[in-house]
Amino acid sequence: MPDAVVIGAGPNGLVAANLLADAGWSVTVLEEQSEPGGAVRHDRGVHPDFVNDLFSSFYPLAAASPILRRLRLEEYGLRWSHAPHVLAHPLSDGRCAVLDRRVEVTAASLEAFAAGDGASWHRLHDLWQGIRPDILNALFTPFPPVRSAARLAYRLKAAGALHLARSLLLPVRRLGEEEFAGEGGRLLLAGNALHADLAPEAAGSGGFGWLMSLLGQSYGFPVPVGGAGELVRALVDRLHARGATVQCGRRVQQILVREGRAVAVRTADGDTVPAARAVLADVSVPALYGELVAAEHLPGQLLADLRRFQWDFATFKVDWALEGPVPWQAKEAAGAGTVHLADGVDELTRFAAQLAMHQVPDRPFLLFGQMTTSDATRSPQGTESAWAYTHVPQDIRADAGEEHITGAWSPAEQERMADRIEGQVERFAPGFRALIRARRLLAPTTMQSMDRNLHGGALNGGTTSLHQQLFFRPSPGTGRPETPVAGLFLASAGAHPGGGVHGAPGANAARAALRRRLPLLAAAQRRLTSRDRTGSRHPH
Repeated sequence: MPDAVVIGAGPNGLVAANLLADAGWSVTVLEEQSEPGGAVRHDRGVHPDFVNDLFSSFYPLAAASPILRRLRLEEYGLRWSHAPHVLAHPLSDGRCAVLDRRVEVTAASLEAFAAGDGASWHRLHDLWQGIRPDILNALFTPFPPVRSAARLAYRLKAAGALHLARSLLLPVRRLGEEEFAGEGGRLLLAGNALHADLAPEAAGSGGFGWLMSLLGQSYGFPVPVGGAGELVRALVDRLHARGATVQCGRRVQQILVREGRAVAVRTADGDTVPAARAVLADVSVPALYGELVAAEHLPGQLLADLRRFQWDFATFKVDWALEGPVPWQAKEAAGAGTVHLADGVDELTRFAAQLAMHQVPDRPFLLFGQMTTSDATRSPQGTESAWAYTHVPQDIRADAGEEHITGAWSPAEQERMADRIEGQVERFAPGFRALIRARRLLAPTTMQSMDRNLHGGALNGGTTSLHQQLFFRPSPGTGRPETPVAGLFLASAGAHPGGGVHGAPGANAARAALRRRLPLLAAAQRRLTSRDRTGSRHPH
């Protein structure tokens, strides 16, 4: 009997399992899909000569995460690679804002938009450097981050802390206008805010855009050499070295609760897997509380809150195998791993407004990944493995374009959406389409079928908006991995601090389980009769 059962072999589940194994616990990880990784996987499905990441690709939060650093995954073969530039945001007139790991290069790029903006970037960077350790500690520890917050307040003093808090709560449009005279710095902040589902006018989008921009400045947007799944392979190899097991093709259908405590899980094939000390769930919040745990074991208020749970936007992605480098009008974009495609902050606002009105945007804001630029192993020399994704509403009610996209995502509708995305790329890189050797389309429904946590293609486990963050995540008054069921811990991006590949939700859940030091639950386990264990009787 394992001490812990971890549901889901995404990065958070694997981090949780590793920390429990480090503490001497026996651990079994159960994964529904045929391979581990969740949204961190790669394949050669577009073209045999090209490696394409299926979902996530760039990992600034992983590079910054003290949790992942302490796992020393490089000892298990993980290697990181960087593009020459971190990020570029070209405009149709040929200007281009560039984020580079060399702060003077970033500053010079912004200075070209408006005199003094380079100095403004240096000021933001200096502020970040002074508080970076405490910001990161606060980000990657359970809420509330008491020690980190106290150290941060001490360093900033009272007035500085209030000014920083105000800046982080600003909409990113307003923050950009306050900090920069030209559009370059505003583009970097606003584009990075839209890595989540935060509109330029949303409260708190300034803080998220600032955080992602300065993370890129300090750590870059690195990629695992060989493909995203190399990060997962290292986590699994480390876990196996500690005697834990990862079982794929094992969908968990129910968490069994006895006397208010999680004691086992039942799989879709009818098998019962007991857990002597804890069950950790790297699953979405609606799946945990709406499917896996029976309602009779949950408080009525939590179930009521669940009806108000908000997903982040859906995602539509296209993967390409390209015959050559992307022909960007703005030459600076050629060396960037990530390229943001929107013709100014106003176009970002227009895009976000269409999403808010449940419309498929006619000029989608694209995050474009140049993977061979970032890691030369991804495709033959002189070619490019690339992708782009955009957000669409979870509930589509209209199409702002002329292609009558309804959200049914039939094959024909997917092709029309992909053509729209390629048309957006062509605005900034004329001749792009002529380079396409092969492409693959990942509609929201396809993403969900490949990873149940990606509901409708939602990448962050729930909205990043303030009303579902901190002690509101996943519901008001929570903010921690503990659940109303003893011995059951939420270990997914649905818990604080949310989405991104950094391992914090998994680590927080593991540490919470270890703190509890649950007994072996002998009495409760005895109630799992032999009939229970074969799945012929369902405990309540």
